[in-house]
Amino acid sequence: MAQARPGRAVDATRARLAPLKLPEGAAPLTAARQAALARLSDMGLPGRRDEYWRFTDPAILNAPEAPAAAVLETDEAPVFDAIDRLRLVFVDGVFDPAQSDDPALAGVEISRLAEVADDDIHWAHGLYGTLEARGQVPVARPFAALNTAFAGDGVLIRVTGRAARPVSLCYLHRDARSDIMLHHVVRVESGASLTLLENGPAAARQNKVLEVDIADGGAFHHVRAQGRDHERRAITHIFARLGTESLFKSFTLTVNGSLVRNEAVIELTGDNATAHIAGAAVGDGAFHQDDTVFVTHDALNCESRQVFKKVLRNGATGVFQGKILVKEGAQKTDGYQISQGLMLDGDSEFLAKPELEIYADDVACSHGSTTGAIDEEALFYLRSRGVALQDAQDMLVLAFLSEALDEVESEEIAGDLRARLEAWLERRRG
Repeated sequence: MAQARPGRAVDATRARLAPLKLPEGAAPLTAARQAALARLSDMGLPGRRDEYWRFTDPAILNAPEAPAAAVLETDEAPVFDAIDRLRLVFVDGVFDPAQSDDPALAGVEISRLAEVADDDIHWAHGLYGTLEARGQVPVARPFAALNTAFAGDGVLIRVTGRAARPVSLCYLHRDARSDIMLHHVVRVESGASLTLLENGPAAARQNKVLEVDIADGGAFHHVRAQGRDHERRAITHIFARLGTESLFKSFTLTVNGSLVRNEAVIELTGDNATAHIAGAAVGDGAFHQDDTVFVTHDALNCESRQVFKKVLRNGATGVFQGKILVKEGAQKTDGYQISQGLMLDGDSEFLAKPELEIYADDVACSHGSTTGAIDEEALFYLRSRGVALQDAQDMLVLAFLSEALDEVESEEIAGDLRARLEAWLERRRG
């Protein structure tokens, strides 16, 4: 039975839902949306008293309207621009075919949620909202339920072989008050593989869900770069389910943003599955970035890694909440978790809550979390060999982030991300 919510939470939920209307669609999709709305109504939107929202104030995400966010104008080339990929472009949450490549060229089955809403037998209808619903236990994810109920568009990708090139979702922000919800569903069939790229600020406020179902022997690689807009507010969710001998790898680079919370809920349900999730965040000033991860081991001989690094300065805030749950019978589990914050001044803060919950006796699980400044001995060593102070500091920052970046499978993509980090450091010199 759902816990009774305080009156303030009920009022906030009603106010948030008042201007929204469930999108119309086929019976299976409508049922999934109605079920999500019922879940949300039961749990209510979060407040600062909620256990997993103590470090991040959800008020802006709860508000009925998005606050304005200035559109960043930059002459910097978009992330992944040099990568051979299939581009699918959304402008303020609306698909733009003129700027997109033909989805048929991807070598995989791609459709849009808005286009198949009236199709009773589309494969995604049996999956839409399913992993999100599973991910509501034991920790509530109210904004994910909100998304499942009201998202009107997104991409639906089904992979039956090895995708010839990455599918790239590009999110452009043009309206200072845009407020969007996108819901993507990916099904990787047995033995198939896909690389999915995401980049761009998307909107003044965004709520995005990605559900990934990986069948036995499938592989899914995900790399995301969250754009440079300083006033962006975003909450994103990844729900992944892994079959036997499957692989899931996800990396997120976050650069700036007023409020960014990335949630990930990963279930290893098949033996010998592997799940790696990593992130690098660099923030300056009015920056609040939160990674909240929950990994469940529910099969034999599975491996998981969580690697999160944050570089903060001028009052920026970084948050990491990560949990590894090993269920009874999930023997031979190998779970690793590390979260670290590098403070470039005395005004920033890194808040961490690592957790292990283990009900099997033959496991190797570890977690660690550290916060500190640049290593003075390493800095002195570089300076003594003629390296300029700022160059030495930048080298140490990049070395600090390297463990997270090493989780990116493609050297070409990792190289692009390293160049973005170097550019961020260069812009902030002095």
